[in-house]
Amino acid sequence: MQYQGTLIAVSNMEKAKYFYETVMEQKIMMDLGTHVAFDSGLSLQYGYAELVGAELPMSKRPNNFQLYFEVEDLNAWEKKIKAVEGIEFIHDPKEYPWGQRVMRFYDHDEYIVEVSESMACVAKRFLAQGMSAEETAERTQFPIEFIESLM
Repeated sequence: MQYQGTLIAVSNMEKAKYFYETVMEQKIMMDLGTHVAFDSGLSLQYGYAELVGAELPMSKRPNNFQLYFEVEDLNAWEKKIKAVEGIEFIHDPKEYPWGQRVMRFYDHDEYIVEVSESMACVAKRFLAQGMSAEETAERTQFPIEFIESLM
């Protein structure tokens, strides 16, 4: 068995497609109108209950599921996302003990979206600040081999 991706039910395909394609910069692999698949493995489905053939009301803010994206410049992405009308932030960028900066917000269908610095970006930042490879590995909780591969 091979995992094929994540499908989210959307209430407005045009709004969802615009957000994920244009704002989140996901490349459309296939667009069938009511179903859009991105090359990242994310898919959008309009009319999910009808497709499945069961009464499945869309839940607002399930808060037990999130879509996760990594970026190199979190500050630029924060500005870009905050400029999108209708996006509600759960929290602004915050830094976790391992050094990764993360922000979370709701998309238009109120799914949680997390945008984080990649751990390679975090490690490079620490190295640029003068931390040794060993100190960086300890702080990020990543293997020393990973840190050294970035040097």
